[in-house]
Parts: sequence; C-alpha cells; structure tokens
Amino acid sequence: MEEIGTIGAAALALGAGAAVIWTLGRAQGRRAARRAGYLAACAGLFTERREVVQPTGFPRLSGRHEGDLFDIQVVPDMLSVRKLPALWVLVSLPQALPVHDTLDLMMRASGMETFSNFGRLPVQVPAPPGFPPECAIRTDAPGPMPWADPVRRVLEAVDMQRLKEVLVTPDGVRLVFLAEEATRTRYLLYRDAEMGLDPLPPSRLAPFLAAAQALRNGVLSEVERRRTT
Repeated sequence: MEEIGTIGAAALALGAGAAVIWTLGRAQGRRAARRAGYLAACAGLFTERREVVQPTGFPRLSGRHEGDLFDIQVVPDMLSVRKLPALWVLVSLPQALPVHDTLDLMMRASGMETFSNFGRLPVQVPAPPGFPPECAIRTDAPGPMPWADPVRRVLEAVDMQRLKEVLVTPDGVRLVFLAEEATRTRYLLYRDAEMGLDPLPPSRLAPFLAAAQALRNGVLSEVERRRTT
C-alpha cells in the first residue's frame, strides 16, 4: 500500500508539472500572438498591405499610404547600455532619390543604435541654428548640412520626445521613432522586458508617415530648385 501511495503522489506531481507547463505554454503563445499583431490597428492606414513576422516575433509591413509604398519595421532593442529596453519603429520610403550624399540626423545618439549605420558615416557636421542641441548630424560628404530645410520641417511636425532618427539617402528616406519602453518597475525588479502587448495606435504612426512623405517631397523640390538656378 505504501508503494501504491508513493506512485500516486508521483503521478499527482507529474500531473501538476504538466499543468504548469501547459499554462506557461499558453501564456507564451498569447504573448507571441500579441507581438505578431503589433501593427494590426494600423491596417486601415494602408492599401496593398503585406505583412510578415520577423525572427524577433514582431511584424514587418509593406503597404501604400496616400499613394506611396512604405516599409514599416518594428525593432526591439534589448541592449543593456539602455536604461530600459525599447521598441523602435522604422518608417521607410524606399524610393530612389536623385541625390548623391547620405544625411543622418540622430537624436540623443549613444553609439549603440543597432538599427542604424549612423556611426559609420565619416563626417560629422554642425547642426544649423535652431536645431535641437541633443541632435548629432553625420554625412558622407564634407560641407554644410544638406537638406536642412526639409529636415527642419520634420522636426516641427512630429513628437520630438519620440523621434530618434531622420535619414536621407539615394535609396530613399527613413524616420525612426520610439514606440514604447519596457515597464520600469517590472524591468528593474524582475528583468521583465516584455513589450508590444498592446497594438501600436494609428495616431502614433500616422504623423511619421506624413513627415516621411513631406521629407521626400521637400528633398525633391530642393533638388529641382538647385537644378533650375
């Protein structure tokens, strides 16, 4: 009888362990589904929308907004040098521009921006008057900052507390902004860096879509003005 009781207790323990594993698996599955659906609320901003889930579990979206084809990437940043893990959104208009130089404006540069080639550009140029003091500007050509006026209009149009990067290249333009950070208390106490559990609000993405379009159009207008003068 004692042996039977021991077997029964072991069976109960195995059953309890299996239940815990099943519960944890379901919770992980729900979190994965919520990460994969991070851009779902923004679907109405795009036509011809295509979306894939990246190895990070977050989506990458391609779609047209007001006629322009956008590429939207969601990039988690877990580097320990940050005070809190962050979730960045990269808003790209990958349409070739008739320019030869690359311009990269980085807000609050740390040198650890894994989503950017900012640190590889060889020339740092001074910011024009009126630009925020916490910005750094790099390019691959010496001289004054190119495209200052179109970039200035971007800075005036978006939430500066969220803006991270403004990029102009021969291959197109990109804006990067902070979507969210890990919850401070949970991260400091438990190292819980879970992000992306609530969908990105369209109202947060839409101004950056408009600013990217305005940046591209501003650069094209300036190229045309220089060509005709």
